[in-house]
This record gives sequence, structure tokens and C-alpha cells, in this order.
Amino acid sequence: MPRELGPSLNERQFFLQALKEEVRIDSRGFGDFRAIQLDFGDEYGVSDVRIGKTRVLTNITAEVTTPFPDRPFDGPFTITTSLSAMASPSFSGPPSETEVLLARLLEKTLRRSGALDTESLCLIAGRAVFSIRADVHVLSHDGNLTDAACLGVVAALRHFRRGDSEVKGEDVKVFTMAEREGVALSLLHYPLCVTFSFYEGEVVLVDATLSEEQMREGSCTIGMNKHGEVCQIAKLGGAPVDAVILLSCSNLALRHVERMSKVMEERLLEDAKRRYKGGIKAEPSSENARVP
Repeated sequence: MPRELGPSLNERQFFLQALKEEVRIDSRGFGDFRAIQLDFGDEYGVSDVRIGKTRVLTNITAEVTTPFPDRPFDGPFTITTSLSAMASPSFSGPPSETEVLLARLLEKTLRRSGALDTESLCLIAGRAVFSIRADVHVLSHDGNLTDAACLGVVAALRHFRRGDSEVKGEDVKVFTMAEREGVALSLLHYPLCVTFSFYEGEVVLVDATLSEEQMREGSCTIGMNKHGEVCQIAKLGGAPVDAVILLSCSNLALRHVERMSKVMEERLLEDAKRRYKGGIKAEPSSENARVP
């Protein structure tokens, strides 16, 4: 099966020499992110995130299902990842290590931290709940998939509107967007990821490109919200890292999380203004063409 070739010896030596001279190949500072672009689709719950040449599309869907027996008041929240060979030759064949790690980090950052209030999805205890699913599609891979995917999922969850519902006895009716205005999901906080790559013991890069990732000695992903609350820290093997360096990484992560949160707030506000420019009744009518 085709796999991406790693950097050559000359490329590695050139890269490490540049780091010693405090120079990054793309001229960024060691702690700088690439340009972040966030867009939303015509339908609610679709986000398109670009960080440099890395691009991730996320789609949120909801359906009424039966809750798990041990969680009768909670609606299921699942995250699936799709990494196709179109995004990178290394994704052809069985699930790659990159895909497995991406799914685990999103799980730890978003589901285990309780970002989504799953109890708010309950319609009838033990019988009917909304099930929320986030489908993450990697369209282009040039490094730092975790940060881009996490931003995409959180933005899509905030943008999504489920159908309004009505419960009469044991019967549940879910209205279309044409019949009633959609209902936003209840999110308790908005955790985002910042990934650090380590080289030559003490050199730390933020938002590594694919070529930089292929030459790193280790990495660490910190999940955090804009209030500085750490949701998870994932140091997945690699060279050991001093605790002081990890502490400085967490401080830098907060600044980047605040910046990404600001971008997300601005884009959500712009999208809301675009949708409601025709008045409060313009939004439900925009869904009429998609109602069977």
C-alpha cells in the first residue's frame, strides 16, 4: 500500500540546522500558528476549517433514538473521522495511526470533558433522546490535523440547530426547520486543542506542518477552553519532555485557544447576520427547498 516517504537525510539535516539558527522553514516564529480560516455551510452544523493547507470539513446530524440502558437521560454523542487517500497517500488501506490518534484525542477533548450537555437531548427518559453525530472529513493534510478537527467540531456544534420537538404522552414529534425555528445545542464549554512538536531536546514548535511532523522527536496535545481550564494533556510517546517546558506550553496554549475562540465567535456572528438579513422569518423559509 502506498505510504508517504519520510524526509531525506539532507532534508533532516537542513531542517535541524535551521532550528539551531532559530529559523523556521516557512518563516514563522516557533510559537506561531498559520492563518486560520473558518467558514460555515448553507445548512446548519457544517463547518470548513483551514489551517494553512490543512483542511477539515465537519458535519453535525441529529436523530431520535433509544438511549443506552445505563444512561436513560443522556443522548449519545459520537465522533467519526474519515481520512481518505485523496487527502494523503498514507491514508489508503486500513485506518492509519494518524486516524486512530485523531479519533482518540477528539474523544478525550470533547466527549470526556462533557462539552456537550447530553442530558439536554432527552425527550422521554429511557425511551427517546436525540443522538448527535459529528462526521469529520479530512480534505487536505499538511500537518496539525487534531487542532483543525477540534476547532471544526466545536464550531459545527455551536452552529448546528436540531429540529424543535413536541412530546405528547409517549409520542414525540420533531418539526422540520420550515415548520419551526431550530433549537441550538447546549454546550457547557468550548474546548480546543493546541499541539506542540519537540525537537533536539528543548526546541518546541506550534502548529507543525506535515514535513515538520515527520521530523519531530515527540509531540504533546493540550485540550483547553478559553477560561484556562485544561481538559486533557496527551503526550503520546517520543522523547521525554521537561515539566517546565510542558508548563510553558500550557501557557502558550491558552493564548492560542483565546485567539481561535475569538475567530469562532466572529465567524458565528457573521453567519448569523447573513442568515437573518431578511428578518426573523427568513431563516425557516431557507430550508423549504430541502423539505421532502
